[in-house]
Parts: sequence; C-alpha cells; structure tokens
Amino acid sequence: MSDESSGEAEKKKPAKKRSFWRELPILIGIALVLSLLIKTFLVQAFFIPSESMERTLHGCAGCTGDRILVYKAGYRFHDPNPGDIVVFRAPGSWEPETRIATPSNPLRRAVGWVGGLFGLPQANEKDLVKRVIAVGGQTVQCCDSQGRVLVDGKPLNEPYIFEDDHKPFGPVKVPAGRLWVMGDHRGDSADSRFHMQDGYQGTIPVKSVIGRAFVIVWPPSRWNTLGKG
Repeated sequence: MSDESSGEAEKKKPAKKRSFWRELPILIGIALVLSLLIKTFLVQAFFIPSESMERTLHGCAGCTGDRILVYKAGYRFHDPNPGDIVVFRAPGSWEPETRIATPSNPLRRAVGWVGGLFGLPQANEKDLVKRVIAVGGQTVQCCDSQGRVLVDGKPLNEPYIFEDDHKPFGPVKVPAGRLWVMGDHRGDSADSRFHMQDGYQGTIPVKSVIGRAFVIVWPPSRWNTLGKG
C-alpha cells in the first residue's frame, strides 16, 4: 500500500470520543466559575430571617422564610432610588436585628461557607433588607396629622406598611451619598429611626448597599416580583 493510500485510510478513521466522566470535572469547574462570577457581579440570593419587612417579605420564625434575588449591577451606574427595597451591610453601630447561631459541626460550617461562596443564600446578622425612603439632599420626618411620613414636606403613600407605630422623628436632611431606610413592618424594624444618635442621624452610606431586591424566588407559593412601593 502506498503512503498516499495509508494516509487516506488514517483520515477515514473515526475520531475517538472523549469520555463523559473525563469531561464532567471540567464542566463542573466551568459551572462553578460562572456561578461565582454571577454572584459577584450580577445577581445574588439572600435569606434574611427578620420580621422587619413583613408582609412584603416573610423572614420570621414560623413564616415561610422568603429567599430573594438581589440585582447588584444596577447600582454600579446609579444610586438607589426612593421606594427601592435594598440589601445592605449594616453599619458597625447598628446592632443585629436577629441573632444567628453558628453551626457547632465543622462540616456544616464548611458546607455553608462553600455554598455561600457560590451564591446559595446564607443568613448573616450584618446583612439587612429595608426600603429606601429618602436619598441624599432630601428631608424626611414623621409624622403629619394622618401619621404619614413626609419627604420634602410631602406625605408618602405607603400601602405596603404593616403595623405602623407612627414613631416620630426628624426632620432629618439626608447627607449626600447616604440613605434613610425603613422596614415595612414599622412596629418591628430597627431601622434609621433607631440610630439617629450614631453620628449620621441614622442614615446609611450608599456604598454599603449590596443591591436591589427584585424577586422572591422561594418558596414557590410566594414567588413574586418586588417593585417600588
């Protein structure tokens, strides 16, 4: 057989298929890297076991424990707006609203840490969810004759409020680069109203905001989008 004939025969040989089990670790690795990138720059899931946003968000013991998705990319281009539901890192002067016990089992702690790294929702005492009521430059206070919060002298229409306590405060002019935030469950929310002596009149820095909560993803019976009030 000539060299030319043997070369043609080799070309006709079917290519060997790569083993699925050899490719599987590569596929898993790619999926994990993509999950990490999405969680870091785009969307992250959160579970915040606090009653402060009832009934918009269930978080209390005995409730369904809503898991929410938070859109992180938007605030890279603009600041939060009044009405946005935001997840933020609590300032150092803010006490945790809910105490979360650390698992005593090292394996459970390790699994939780890895899950959190790749985007699975993990409860954290310093991650809080509230609604933005006023932004830098606006003046907020409570209350008018009907018990409504005022922003720049105008009463807010807040149909989402649950068990309002009409706690008086202000007026507070929100500094540039900061936000005044409140929970929808006004009777059980340690929000800006309760930290007015911290040197910043209860406001939080915009840079502490992780992102905007935009949908409840778990449990399925509670699936819903989260728009502005």
